[in-house]
Amino acid sequence: MASSTLFSNCSLKRESFNSNKEFKFNALNPMNRLPVKAMLSFDFMNSRLLTDEKWLKWGQSERFLRNRMQCHAVEVEKVLVYPMRKKFQLDDVIEAQQFDRETLNAIFEVAKKMEKIEKKSPGSQILKGYLMATLFYEPSTRTRLSFESAMKRLGGEVLTTENAREFSSAAKGETLEDTIRTVEGYSDIIVMRHFESGAAKRAAATAGIPIINAGDGPGQHPTQALLDVYTIEREIGKLEGIKVGLVGDLANGRTVRSLSYLLAKYQDVKIYFVSPDVVKMKDDIKEYLTSLDVKWEESHDLMEVASKCDVVYQTRIQRERFGERIDLYEEARGKYIVDKNVLKVMQKHAVVMHPLPRLDEITVEVDGDPRAAYFRQAKNGLYIRMALLKLLLVGW
Repeated sequence: MASSTLFSNCSLKRESFNSNKEFKFNALNPMNRLPVKAMLSFDFMNSRLLTDEKWLKWGQSERFLRNRMQCHAVEVEKVLVYPMRKKFQLDDVIEAQQFDRETLNAIFEVAKKMEKIEKKSPGSQILKGYLMATLFYEPSTRTRLSFESAMKRLGGEVLTTENAREFSSAAKGETLEDTIRTVEGYSDIIVMRHFESGAAKRAAATAGIPIINAGDGPGQHPTQALLDVYTIEREIGKLEGIKVGLVGDLANGRTVRSLSYLLAKYQDVKIYFVSPDVVKMKDDIKEYLTSLDVKWEESHDLMEVASKCDVVYQTRIQRERFGERIDLYEEARGKYIVDKNVLKVMQKHAVVMHPLPRLDEITVEVDGDPRAAYFRQAKNGLYIRMALLKLLLVGW
């Protein structure tokens, strides 16, 4: 086959090419993405391409082009058309409400494949040539490292800033939008944690590349919710008809908020909210669950709830969310602790989960119990994030 033949995953009109111009595509390598207009002929710049049964003009959507036109061709003399890899349904991962049951099941299947890759194929090159930027305005260990590990285990590379709030141009007053526009020029996907609720949506509205919300203040943490549901399925064996106790800081806990949204997608689920009054679950989540006929109940009795539940999901009382009201923090802290006494009333098949880090809300003596699932839960985060990076960058 001649070296000038196009190897492409895109469906393109033959007459749109000028064979005298160099035109480079690579469906699996966005380092050679198509943003460089200087490489394209005038005829091609004004041509049309067909996808999803709609004709779209070149330049109409940069995000569209990056998702659909990641191919790599050389001096085209003739065009061969190959089926395009099936695109992931989402352009960004911003909130738990984006996922339906079908998508969740499919992501979990990919995560299981990622588990095999992590264990048996350390030299995976699925994301070779891709660059991920981790932009964290709040401290993080597990989330940031698991994303970076996920990217590298699939052959990709990482650009990282651990404390962007203090050690980036944000400290000089740069807007989030300007930061995103700059960083997207260096990378193919951005994983962002921010201290403000809604920041991830703003970033996604600005960027032409995928944005993954790694936690936005007291808002949401969708990838944590995904790994939580994945863990529940792996540990309990089902997601229908389960009872889950959410314990601790429910007002500020983005993890429990996102988890509530995902649990609502399954049948016959009941959620118990156990928290000090000062950090009760907010009404928006309760109203959402009620609108979908999901049963929920508030309780102050952890022992009673633990005896009923398949999952006891403990969370940390987050001092950083109280500002100067340390008195309220002290009032809430230490009220609900999972210890051996709680384990005694729990069912044998039930598990204890925690998004980590923990302080004193789960005693160390619990760690040796087989029902302590929180470190297995953290490991599952690697597989879920490997799956999401693969799906967002190269599709199914």
